[in-house]
Amino acid sequence: MIDGLAFALLGSALAIGLAGIGSAVGVGIAGEAGAGVLTEDPNKFGQILLMQALPGTQGIYGLLAGFWVLIKLGLFGGTPVDIDPAQGVQILFACLPIAIVGLLSGIFQGKTSAASIGMIARRPEETGRAIILPAMVETYAVLALLATILLLNSIQV
Repeated sequence: MIDGLAFALLGSALAIGLAGIGSAVGVGIAGEAGAGVLTEDPNKFGQILLMQALPGTQGIYGLLAGFWVLIKLGLFGGTPVDIDPAQGVQILFACLPIAIVGLLSGIFQGKTSAASIGMIARRPEETGRAIILPAMVETYAVLALLATILLLNSIQV
């Protein structure tokens, strides 16, 4: 029988892993577009780097949620709490918002960032507007992180 700690650690791992995958794919997509632009105009490096970095935040949010679980479980410098399987499953499910939304929004933010990089290539004066487009995708990752934190805080261990 799997104990509660295993379910909770699975939730932590999914939050970190899936959101990290979303960020890695998203940053890669934006990086491919950015490399093409930089071969033509290396002076746009700062603007392109900003656009490429945006999809990386989902991985940070997943890491934050995963660490939140580990802290809640007392695995950092303390005595681990004893949780039953029901509590472990609750923690697992509490991690799913940032795990799933982080995965998908990281990828879609990468696509939006790539499109915005194309916009900067043609009209560098529109960088401010170009940032807004992928930032809209970011909103949902932030909401998912908030949901995960609120759910985790509602679980008594």
